[in-house]
This record gives sequence, structure tokens and C-alpha cells, in this order.
Amino acid sequence: MARLVYTAQTSLDGYVADEGGNFAWAKPDEEVHSFINELSRPIGTYLLGRRMYEVLRYWDDPPHLTEQPPHIKEYAEIWQATDKIVYSSTLDSAPDNPRTRIERQFDPAAVREMQESADADLSIGGPHLAAEALRAGLVDELHQFLYPVIVGGGTQWLPDGLRLDLELLEERRFAAGAVHLHYRT
Repeated sequence: MARLVYTAQTSLDGYVADEGGNFAWAKPDEEVHSFINELSRPIGTYLLGRRMYEVLRYWDDPPHLTEQPPHIKEYAEIWQATDKIVYSSTLDSAPDNPRTRIERQFDPAAVREMQESADADLSIGGPHLAAEALRAGLVDELHQFLYPVIVGGGTQWLPDGLRLDLELLEERRFAAGAVHLHYRT
């Protein structure tokens, strides 16, 4: 059975974006980005909320890609090779991308069926969508990239009221101060 993995880049106080929606403080350097590339390789399908999709669809056709460093080119290739399911009640269609489809609502039973039949792991992106999957008991692993910043409020990476026992599988420190924590539910 494929794993459902939730990965987020967060502030030390647990936010993916500050109160103004800013997340520039979570821009990975080459070392972190290369590590994220390795985590992304086993992913066959991304399950995304609309806002997360709008951020990540940059990778469908990044400008000046031929001039970018290898870790950036590599992530674009990884992203473009995966299927995406975007959960949105407002998007009409995915812009000219046959690997992307829109679903109107998140259906835990359908996601469980995808996990059971998938040949590759699934990733869930966006804290609101991930909250639904976490509450439904669908998430198998969590990857948190902690950045050395406290933003004081904004969009939390985990929902209020969630109780979940986790097993720490791995931790890694990066030269610029970020820390990766990998947990199994």
C-alpha cells in the first residue's frame, strides 16, 4: 500500500505562512532543496489544496529553467513527472496540464482507495487539506522542515485539537539552520 506523506516547511512556532500570507523565510537553500528533491522522488501523485497548487504550479514551466542550478532543474523534472489532484470548489479546470485534475471535495474513502491501488507514494500539500487527511487517519508520515524564525501567527501547519502519537524516524540539521524531522504516525 502506498504511503500518504505530509511535508511542510514551517517556522519554529509552527506556521507555514505568517499573518500576511508571507512564507519567503522558508525558501530552501541548495542543501535543503536537494534533500527535498530526494524526498519527492517516490511521490507519484500530489493531493493539493487550491492555494498550495497555485504556489507549486510555478514548477509546471519555470522561467529561464535552462539557466537554473541543477537542484532547481531536478525539482522541476520531478514535479512535472507526477500527477496532481487539486481539491477546489473555485477552480474550473487545471490550466493546460494533462497530469492535473480538479476534485470538488476531499473524500477520505477515495484517498484510501488511491493508497491501496497506487504504485507510488502520495503526498498531501496544504495545511487545510492535510488537516482533513490527518483527522481521517490517512497520513502515514510527516516531514517537517523547521526554519530558524518565529513569525508569531498565521497559517498553522497542524490543525488545532489534533491528537496524534508519532514515532521519530529521522532528524537532520542543515548548515543554514533548518532542521528536518521525519515522523511516522
